[in-house]
Amino acid sequence: MNPPGPPTEPSAAAADASPLPARTVCRSPDETRALAARLADECPDGTVLCLHGDLGAGKTCFVQGLARAIGVRRPVGSPTFTLVNEYRGRRGLAHIDLYRVRGAVDAFSLGLEDYLEHYPGIVAIEWAERASDFMPEDAWHVRLSPGDGENARIVEIARPG
Repeated sequence: MNPPGPPTEPSAAAADASPLPARTVCRSPDETRALAARLADECPDGTVLCLHGDLGAGKTCFVQGLARAIGVRRPVGSPTFTLVNEYRGRRGLAHIDLYRVRGAVDAFSLGLEDYLEHYPGIVAIEWAERASDFMPEDAWHVRLSPGDGENARIVEIARPG
């Protein structure tokens, strides 16, 4: 396997079935959503995506792209206060926000274990580091950080293995 090259622009072309690079620069929210949509195609049911990044880094925007890719028709927002939102399209998407969770006990009371072990779709978890003890070893990690420019984001994807 070749080491990752320089950052690349995401391609919205559905015909491009090649795996996404480990590091990508997105220059707008639309490019971030398009990148997430491509990643959704790589994720089998049961995939846990741990989303990392500061407030405003683009984690919810990323989940919006996942939702669009699987055919979710309703608006997707941050579940900061509800903690868990489930969406249905061609497959399931559980969007979990652990920002307000104070540790493993709070996460356990949400039923997080059931999502991690039995959910029939993609599980996207914002602030996953707040319950890192629960995250499966085969979780994917997506890190979003500011890039050059107001809307630019650097997206790093670490696949299991």
